[in-house]
Amino acid sequence: MSNKIEPPRITDPGLLTPQDIHALASKDEFSNCLIEGALIEYQEATRVAFDKTIFKNVTITESSLQRIELTDVIFDHCDLSNVDFSDAFIHRTEFRDCRMIGTDFTRARFQNVSITGCIGEFAVFRFANFKGTSFERSSLVSADYYQSTLNGLYLAECNLEQATLAGCKLKGVDLSDCEFTGLLVDLQDLEGCIISAEQAASFAGLLGLVIKN
Repeated sequence: MSNKIEPPRITDPGLLTPQDIHALASKDEFSNCLIEGALIEYQEATRVAFDKTIFKNVTITESSLQRIELTDVIFDHCDLSNVDFSDAFIHRTEFRDCRMIGTDFTRARFQNVSITGCIGEFAVFRFANFKGTSFERSSLVSADYYQSTLNGLYLAECNLEQATLAGCKLKGVDLSDCEFTGLLVDLQDLEGCIISAEQAASFAGLLGLVIKN
């Protein structure tokens, strides 16, 4: 599934123009730029748009960037913890080895997005819409996907301990190589979910079963 996700369309990263950013205003637009080693803090802006942009070793903190638009973007070793990205539109974007602890993606739209090697504990994806999105080798402990739409969601080698998937239709979602002892899910949404034999015990309580060794 992950190989069907379109990567960012950045043909030659070496041709991107270095860009210094310390402040953002609503409806700012940035294109074909490299933002490296920046600290962006205490910003509040809506509908900021980034196109064909690489963020490298960037920290965004204490900021609200609602309705941000990200198209053909790469975040590489960035810290986005606790940033408000609610109602974002994220398309052909990669998050590589990023810290996303508590990052708020409520109602965000994800299309052709890959999240790899990231720390996304307590990240919020409530009511998000996923269409072709992969989470790989990431920690998603206590992440919240409440009532999200999971179309083409791919999860591989992730820690989902106590993640919230209540209200999410899990048919076709493969959790078999993810790590968890408990998830917050609704019984009626489990039909068609793919799990390993070892994980079955985690769901036995929901079904009223008692496993005897």
